[in-house]
Amino acid sequence: MAVRGDSRKVVASAEAGVEWTAGFADLDPAQFPMLWALTPYGDAVFNQRQVPLLLAELDRLPADLGGEWVGQARELCQVVERGLHLYLWFIDD
Repeated sequence: MAVRGDSRKVVASAEAGVEWTAGFADLDPAQFPMLWALTPYGDAVFNQRQVPLLLAELDRLPADLGGEWVGQARELCQVVERGLHLYLWFIDD
């Protein structure tokens, strides 16, 4: 995970990554549209208007899908919210 600006330059990054499990694919896209967008094979990008929706989904994420990455994602969301022209990237590994 990383926060990038319009130039794609990394502004902040996380140490942890999302540990992909089949549980992500099982998330209901109606209840978790932001997290449902994550895939193990591609990037997902969230803008400043989408970040509050992502944060709300992280609040109700099933515990078995959590981990260190959730706290780091929250921190990166705050960076996006405080800045201008910043985006949170979930980068496939």
